[in-house]
Amino acid sequence: MSTQYNRFIGIIPARYASSRFPGKPLVQIGGKSMIQRVYEQVSKVLDCVYVATDDERIAQSVEQFGGKAIMTSDKHKSGTDRCYEAYLKSASGKEIIINIQGDEPFIQPSQIETICACFDNKETQIATLVKPFTENDGEQALFNPNSPKVVLNKDMEAMYFSRSVIPYKRGEETNKWLQSHNYYKHIGLYAYRADVLEEITKLPQSSLELAESLEQLRWLENGYRIKAGVTHVETVGIDTPDDLKRAEKFLSEQA
Repeated sequence: MSTQYNRFIGIIPARYASSRFPGKPLVQIGGKSMIQRVYEQVSKVLDCVYVATDDERIAQSVEQFGGKAIMTSDKHKSGTDRCYEAYLKSASGKEIIINIQGDEPFIQPSQIETICACFDNKETQIATLVKPFTENDGEQALFNPNSPKVVLNKDMEAMYFSRSVIPYKRGEETNKWLQSHNYYKHIGLYAYRADVLEEITKLPQSSLELAESLEQLRWLENGYRIKAGVTHVETVGIDTPDDLKRAEKFLSEQA
């Protein structure tokens, strides 16, 4: 494992109670639990990886496959808060925490490497990933409110995230938008310097966050800068049982 990643700790928040898909981290995909697949993918890059959970069943499952789990409070309102508690309990002393979603079983090592590279710049406070929409994605994907969009400044920092399409192309048919502008889809992988993570967990919910139901808007509203790394890898997030079928199909196609 490269020493360039010694500054980083990977934390995977995982809850058992999900309104849309209870027990989601433990569902089997091709003979392995989803949480095991996420953990193994992240461990290809990082030596220091933990699952942060409030459920003993998930913790036991992680330990059975040889992973490390940290029990956290069941009162957390966000994965960011759970991530920070796990970081403190890890006593790892790492400078930078990477928050990996527990429902992305096919996250690629290149994506972890890309978000780590954002911290080559000492000014980076928070980092995330974006993926350019392509014409092949089509208009329906661009307008999907469950797929947040982001606009970036010239320094590849986020200016705004929205479930709406931004920017709006005035005077042009919507089916031409992908041909004439680079639109970015937000990939929900985050990394934070330890002191910044501590600060943002203390912030009250903001008006933009409540409007769009996007936690990262709270950070922007409070003046934090979010650096964006670009990935061209498509991910398969699992929110519902139907998504699980897509994931199994994706896995069989990779075999």
